[in-house]
Amino acid sequence: MTAPLTPPPPPHERSAQGSWQPPAPAPGAEAPGSQQAEYAEYAHGWYGQDGPGMKTEVREAGVVALAVALGGVLLGVLWWWLAPHVPLVGDVVDGNWVVYLKDTEGEQAVGVDGTFTLLGLGFGVVSALVVFLLRRRGGVPLVVGLALGGLLGSLLAWRLGVWLGPAEDVVAHAREVGKGVTFSAPLKLGAKGALLAWPLAALVLHLGLTALFGPRDPEPEFEHGAYPSQPAA
Repeated sequence: MTAPLTPPPPPHERSAQGSWQPPAPAPGAEAPGSQQAEYAEYAHGWYGQDGPGMKTEVREAGVVALAVALGGVLLGVLWWWLAPHVPLVGDVVDGNWVVYLKDTEGEQAVGVDGTFTLLGLGFGVVSALVVFLLRRRGGVPLVVGLALGGLLGSLLAWRLGVWLGPAEDVVAHAREVGKGVTFSAPLKLGAKGALLAWPLAALVLHLGLTALFGPRDPEPEFEHGAYPSQPAA
């Protein structure tokens, strides 16, 4: 017997059957939309799609600046404790008190500036490391707050060290101790550039840590190539 012939489908059905359909995703594969949503969620971090907001970043930068600046108290105490003493001697010339260096070739004054600079570099390294570990996300306001806090901390340490050190009125001090008696000169920061050691060290190290170990946004996955649509049969 001859099998009955199936009539061909109408033209509109035949064109729909002959059109190309994109392949279905494999089992377990994620759809492109879900990958894009996951990338967007990761890229914006913990604060949602719009980020933490400028007010939040400025607030965090202010807290960092204040906390770092308070470290200047410890820097000032260490500078007063570790800095070498510059010996002075008082004498009476023509009825007037004069004060001069006991050791004219001594390098104690250079050591005072060097001690402050080294301490500032150390405090810059520590503050940058702590801030990076606490706020790995970084940001411009955070870096500005770190540098500003380092500068304020250096100024606070400078003035505190001078206040803790010997009296600044060397003539009155010479009269108090007597003629020919050696006494220590007040702490004096001759090279004011040492005040920048802390903020510069903190800024450079924090930027380096952020560039090397900071969180990175994953590269979005784009589908390579396009599937051309086949003309209807």
